Amino acid sequence: MSTAQEEREQRRQLRQKQEEERLEKLCEFEKQYPDCELICGIDEVGRGPLAGPVVAGAVILPRGVRILHINDSKKLSEKRRNELFEVIAERAVRWSVASSSPKRIDEINILQADYEAMQKAIRRLGVTPDLILADAVTIPGVSIRQNGIVHGDALVQPIAAASIMAKVTRDRYMTAVDRLYPEYSFASNKGYGTAAHIAALKKYGPCPIHRMTFIQKFIGEQD
Repeated sequence: MSTAQEEREQRRQLRQKQEEERLEKLCEFEKQYPDCELICGIDEVGRGPLAGPVVAGAVILPRGVRILHINDSKKLSEKRRNELFEVIAERAVRWSVASSSPKRIDEINILQADYEAMQKAIRRLGVTPDLILADAVTIPGVSIRQNGIVHGDALVQPIAAASIMAKVTRDRYMTAVDRLYPEYSFASNKGYGTAAHIAALKKYGPCPIHRMTFIQKFIGEQD
């Protein structure tokens, strides 16, 4: 092996070691609950967009599993998220996603719609977790033991997994719905308020998946 090859291999091994150490830190919270076999991570995506649903993910991973490169979905490339989606789906004990529609968001506000999506995702697991680890919230109406961890999607492996499942599901939906409403470029902006999206909104008005309570300042009161 040449010196250059040796150096590349050393760098590869160093990156591997660093990733393994980072991943081990993501599992520290779970180690605090040795009595809990089924630990469910839960997270949501889509609070901020002007259009589309809010989506919650719930994931139960086997105790002791380590999934390389898992992280907060916002910190991953689309390619990496899609790859991890498949790995998580294959290795999870149970996983689910659920959403609240734009109409529901308008009816009860984004926070309550967010909670509803999380509650539905938990029910869809088909089993009752021993513990829920959520990203910075305590989910109302859920009797299961909970711990809300600030920045949990970047600190706790099952929450990061839930973040990925929710993000990929929502992004795929917004890409699909782009074919129905191409003028808003949902495939690229995923419903967020980019300059081009806002310009299209002002030109064409809202479509059925816009959140009316989010867009009034751009379109004014509608009849």
